[in-house]
Amino acid sequence: MRKILAASFVLLALSTSAQIEEVRRITKQLCAPEFHGRGYYAKGDSLAADYLADEFSKLNIGTFKKEGYLQHYDLLGVNTFPGHADVTQGNRELKPGVHFVVEPSSGGMTGKLKPYLISLETALDQEKFGAALGDYMALGEYNALLLDLAKATAEEKKEIAGLSRAVAAFHPVIEIVDSKFTWSVGRSHLAFPLIQIQDSIVDRTAEFKIDIDAEFIETYGTQNVVAYIPSKKMCAKTIMFTAHYDHLGRMGDDTYFPGANDNASGTAMLLTMAKYFKVNPSDFNIMFVAFSGEEAGLVGSKYFTENPILPLKKVRFVINLDIMGSGEEGITAVNATLFEKEFELLQAINAEKNLLAKVKKRGPTSNSDHYWFTEKGVPAFFIYTMGPNKNYHDIFDEYSELSFMEYHDITTLLVTFVERLSKSK
Repeated sequence: MRKILAASFVLLALSTSAQIEEVRRITKQLCAPEFHGRGYYAKGDSLAADYLADEFSKLNIGTFKKEGYLQHYDLLGVNTFPGHADVTQGNRELKPGVHFVVEPSSGGMTGKLKPYLISLETALDQEKFGAALGDYMALGEYNALLLDLAKATAEEKKEIAGLSRAVAAFHPVIEIVDSKFTWSVGRSHLAFPLIQIQDSIVDRTAEFKIDIDAEFIETYGTQNVVAYIPSKKMCAKTIMFTAHYDHLGRMGDDTYFPGANDNASGTAMLLTMAKYFKVNPSDFNIMFVAFSGEEAGLVGSKYFTENPILPLKKVRFVINLDIMGSGEEGITAVNATLFEKEFELLQAINAEKNLLAKVKKRGPTSNSDHYWFTEKGVPAFFIYTMGPNKNYHDIFDEYSELSFMEYHDITTLLVTFVERLSKSK
């Protein structure tokens, strides 16, 4: 008996090890420089989509009817930085993503900037700020504004939110900040550059030299990736596993955002689920959808729900996966308060199998691709891990930073959840 148990533990360890090795391979590839941050520079999103379609094909996962793996649609309006994104102050060349970022909707410009310094106190007072703008214009020796927003509180940041963008319609703007950079995807295009620079590196008296190439694309063709496994017996209902595969792309040709945890890890989880259910068919049909356009405002999932390739009333549940690279502190389930019965099932499985440290309840939010399904009346969870890795929407969200500590337990939780849902359908 002891030999049998020992052999079982060895097989489990080997299986877990192989699973982690596979998810690391997929995640690492999705984060590779040749995918350009899976954004809208050099068709990084399309390169990633083709890779995912090929991975599904290698697993012998089919498509839904004759739809094919790719669901094409147009993203209307996206700002890109296809060339240089360089900032120099004095003789010091600043490091993109570390010392500065170009605001995602920034316009481009090449030249020297002599900035006029405006304090936080002045920026917070509408009358004082108007007077400062008048002085800046009257003096004539400056060609940019330098807003000192370091030391601003959260409330003060809310109060002056949008100020820099409003000014950048007419003048170059540089913001001094003292908080972590968090980048995104720009859906509009400012007339002039808007740059954020860390307080720890900036010289408030020196001139800047910038070389920023920005291009606004009015209509950008992109795609969702869809794969499908029919149920082992005829079934009208479908479980959907979803994750967004897109990320932020590049800020200039030298700097890209790998997007390892967000969301190469969740995309890899789709393939893990596909591999499992191919070998272990469910009583449900299983559909896998990797969305593009999530970082641009949940565009891919919105398109899918408005142009569904199967009737949404046939979807039993959507499990949207993001940030799957850790889990040391457990997972959070968004929409748990809306679908309490299903959340209780998640918690019961976790307790029974002693899997994760915590399965946390959270109410509805509009922060990922589950949102449009919920809006259409489709039950959905958005599940993400909690852990020590806090790299998010920055250049440090790299493959090497992911532990995948609880990956196997999360997959166990998810496949058991689907199996038990099928018994209660």
